[in-house]
Amino acid sequence: MIDLLQQALIKNGLLAAFAVVGGLIWFSYFLSDRFTHGRIHGSAIAVFAGLVLAYVGGVVMGGKNGIADVPIFAGIGLLGGAMLRDFAIVATAYGASFDDLKKSGLPVVIALFAGVVVSFVCGAAVAAAFGYRDAVSIATIGAGAVTYIVGPVTGAALGATSEVMALSIAAGLIKAILVMIATPLIAKSIGLDNPHTAMIYGGTLGTNSGVAAGLAATDPKLVPYGVMAATFYTGLGCLLGPSVLYLATRFIFPL
Repeated sequence: MIDLLQQALIKNGLLAAFAVVGGLIWFSYFLSDRFTHGRIHGSAIAVFAGLVLAYVGGVVMGGKNGIADVPIFAGIGLLGGAMLRDFAIVATAYGASFDDLKKSGLPVVIALFAGVVVSFVCGAAVAAAFGYRDAVSIATIGAGAVTYIVGPVTGAALGATSEVMALSIAAGLIKAILVMIATPLIAKSIGLDNPHTAMIYGGTLGTNSGVAAGLAATDPKLVPYGVMAATFYTGLGCLLGPSVLYLATRFIFPL
């Protein structure tokens, strides 16, 4: 019986991957609601769990593809591959309205560019402080500090190693969790109580899951505005990360 189940999972790898990821996401959202009351978003828990599973799979199988090196989970390598990842990013970007962004005014546009650049510089500075000296690694980790989506997109475009891309995802995950926890604590002091400031906030920090969970804990009515700006932030980061920001990094670190 076990052999038949194993063969079925191997032959239908992509379907098995959808089932595993779906179950993991359900469990992550259950943990989020039950133990953190939504303050730590389910997507952040799911990303962290995915990183742990990737590490365990790599250690157990001694390979380089994480959990996808386990035969019954090989479909996760396709589900988590570049094609579906980039499709998800493009689909998310199409969910935002550029007209709404224009109506929000110049402050939100400034917040978008400033948020991406400042986050990138902070991440790049940390990478340099820990001994990285090549522009590709520094730019990838810096992009990860923008969001944990921008990091691997930038790393894939620049040819970064899997270890560096994993670090970029971890940097973005830490940022998301900090935003989730800090948003309701600082909302009153920064005037985060209306759609306009919510868009500026989402445009400055940009992590969709962090902004969504933080605003949900502050005022659920503000979530769509913050997330819309955060979506543009992600798209802008994916454009600037492997291009302008990488070239600037390469100018400083020419090796």
